[in-house]
Amino acid sequence: MSLAAAIARIEEIQGAFAPRDTTPVQPSNGGAAAPTAVTASASSANAFSNLLNRSLGNTNPALTMPISSPAGFVNGLGGLTGVSNGGASAPGAQAMVALAQGEVGQAEYPDGSNDSPRIATYREATAGSGVGPWCAYFVSWLGQQTGNPLGESGQGFGRVDDVYAWAQSTGRAVPNGPGATPQPGDLIVWDEHIGMVEQVLPDGRIQTIEGNSSNQVKRNVHDAGSALGYVRMS
Repeated sequence: MSLAAAIARIEEIQGAFAPRDTTPVQPSNGGAAAPTAVTASASSANAFSNLLNRSLGNTNPALTMPISSPAGFVNGLGGLTGVSNGGASAPGAQAMVALAQGEVGQAEYPDGSNDSPRIATYREATAGSGVGPWCAYFVSWLGQQTGNPLGESGQGFGRVDDVYAWAQSTGRAVPNGPGATPQPGDLIVWDEHIGMVEQVLPDGRIQTIEGNSSNQVKRNVHDAGSALGYVRMS
């Protein structure tokens, strides 16, 4: 569907779900009482979200979150984020960036435990992993949730070495060096640690979002030469 047609469809759907005032008019001293505002229900908003996703041809469950979630609305439009690095990245990678941005601040509880209810969710995106260092769990979860699963069968990985070995075997690995050009949504790999590229800054440094950085999901900035390599996800 073209952008113009999508916009027209959005306006049509918005009209269908626009709140309507149902408060009876109460005359008073020859005048009319002001109507009381009626707020659309959450179910109406979610119905609007579903119709919007269908109108845009979006059938990926990971990208059809309720419109009440800002990240869900962004992802429902195909991962159209405000990331700018002077280059382009594929919609799947953009969706990973948008999802990761919403996780910044998630932390271990208790601190130092390598665990929390949210980290347990990340861990479920890997095959057979127990409680432990969870940076690879986090990127495995990002991939799983956005239709870019890690692994030959989408099983995810609990170890950084296994992520990069899979990337090398599938042609996704980009060794760091003068010719390496990271993109938003790439995984960035160090010795026993992994994160995701959020953007490349004007000075060439890499802004990342990393799980298990100071025991939380954290935004960091690194020199371009610090990483061993990258994994191209889209």
